[in-house]
Amino acid sequence: LQTRMQSLQPDPKAQYRSVYEALKKIVLTEGFWRPLRGINVTMLGAGPAHAMYFACYEKMKSSLSDTIQHGGNSHLANGIAGSVATLLHDAVMNPAEVVKQRMQMFNSPYKSVLACVRTVQRTEGLGAFYRSYTTQLTMNVPFQAIHFITYEFMQEQVNPRRDYNPCSHILSGAVAGAVAAAATTPLDVCKTLLNTQENMALSSVNISGHLSGMLNAFKTVYQLGGVWGYFRGVQARVIYQMPSTAIAWSVYEFFKYFLTKHRLDKRT
Repeated sequence: LQTRMQSLQPDPKAQYRSVYEALKKIVLTEGFWRPLRGINVTMLGAGPAHAMYFACYEKMKSSLSDTIQHGGNSHLANGIAGSVATLLHDAVMNPAEVVKQRMQMFNSPYKSVLACVRTVQRTEGLGAFYRSYTTQLTMNVPFQAIHFITYEFMQEQVNPRRDYNPCSHILSGAVAGAVAAAATTPLDVCKTLLNTQENMALSSVNISGHLSGMLNAFKTVYQLGGVWGYFRGVQARVIYQMPSTAIAWSVYEFFKYFLTKHRLDKRT
């Protein structure tokens, strides 16, 4: 839904006024499973990407907190650790995101993930899978910095003892995801344009070939939609990120608690 609603020059049949209308229209006209196209490639990349992401975050957060605040909770350390962890995460997830978004566009010509990968590689080269990588990082570094700082801040408020508390992890994760998603929506709109290379959008502003670079994307979005264009799909983005970050943090905190408890039990 987010990809469709962020489309800057959509086909008249793919214009939506709200998240609910978009979901209803896609299901009725394109089938029940259409909103889930490309989810398999996202799932394939998510495992190794998140493993590197959280491992890097914990290690850097611990090291930086010791240096900056002598073992205490440092928001600066949390932000830096989250930003660095994003470099590893996005190196895996950026190609998966390109494939997913191309498959989710209206009238997408790709029949499968493999067909999409082969066609993009043959017609645009391997660089197409990383065309939006710098924009992805430019978006995700502030997103993750805001995300981790907000999560740790919320934990200080609702779970100051830092015990394993599923409700506090879900609440903190949801709030952190919503705040970070809303703040970085303009960057996400630019990333979607770079990933999808919408022909109708680019031709309407006399751009031939491929659009590249964050600055060009920002200019194009403004030409096509003005200031509001930067916030297309903000509702869908927040709705998507809230459960996503809530689930990610609750699962991560559970396994962190389980493994730590298991290690302590073995020692005793």
